[in-house]
Amino acid sequence: MKKPTTYNEAGVNIEKGDRFAQFIAQHPSSAISKSIGGFAGGLALDLTQYPNPVIFSTTDGVGTKLLVARALQKYDTLGIDLVAMCVNDLIVNGARPLQFLDYIALGKIKNQLLEDLIQGVIAGCEMAQCQLAGGETAEMPDVYGEEDFDLAGFAVGVAKAHEVRPQKERIKPGDVLIGLASSGIHSNGLSLARKALPFESGLWPELLTPTKIYVSDIVPLFELPGFLAAAHITGGGLVGNLSRVLPQHVKISLSESWPVPNIFKEIQKAGIEKNEMFRVFNMGIGMVLVLDQEQKDPVLASLKSRGTQFFEIGELVE
Repeated sequence: MKKPTTYNEAGVNIEKGDRFAQFIAQHPSSAISKSIGGFAGGLALDLTQYPNPVIFSTTDGVGTKLLVARALQKYDTLGIDLVAMCVNDLIVNGARPLQFLDYIALGKIKNQLLEDLIQGVIAGCEMAQCQLAGGETAEMPDVYGEEDFDLAGFAVGVAKAHEVRPQKERIKPGDVLIGLASSGIHSNGLSLARKALPFESGLWPELLTPTKIYVSDIVPLFELPGFLAAAHITGGGLVGNLSRVLPQHVKISLSESWPVPNIFKEIQKAGIEKNEMFRVFNMGIGMVLVLDQEQKDPVLASLKSRGTQFFEIGELVE
């Protein structure tokens, strides 16, 4: 085998990577930073809007949803998932998303794949009301096969100190649990879902429904005193994720009265026990709010005014 004498012969095409960066920079979306292609993305921050500002940052991926997309040869929604998994983690802390960055690693640069992925990222940033500040596309032929790729996302947000959640010192027995409807399986539990649902079932396209971005639903609640905490329901299910924002002196009591989407019923038919379903999947609830019983009405009115689908799913007890 001939030894390579250029980077291109070694499997890395610098020119294709540069053209992809130009493709992003020329996209007309206002969610794209003007500094795309530079070494870092900057954003002017008016701190007069944020007394005692608190910066939050987070990172996440989309797991084995990548394999579902590859099997279906459909990649245009994965970027939405990537943004959603990060910004949903910001807003439960009371932070407004400001910037998002992506990392795409693959064995060989394929223009259509990359363009589909980044179109989803841009759409997600528009939904999240944040800016795509930059990213990295890494062509690594000796690490990934030609059909392989992986995604990671990074997001930064800012909060007003008095709006930071959870407000654990105010949480008490009797507080109400409100579940916001998910768009489906989101980006968790796909390793189990793929094995429970054979490709021939015809249900895999439903697994690609992008994760719901809750920014427009949650950010308007930051100023309402009845909003005490929120949990993004990812791997670990309802109880596992909600427990992360609660003090130790309360316990979760779920009603299980909300409508569970059919996709979860189909997965359960494969013989998965109910407790495992609730431990792995969101079961139709993508976000849970903890509300003060006596001050919940303004919060619910805000959700209704935006057409947000929600359910009262339980309460906190001693």
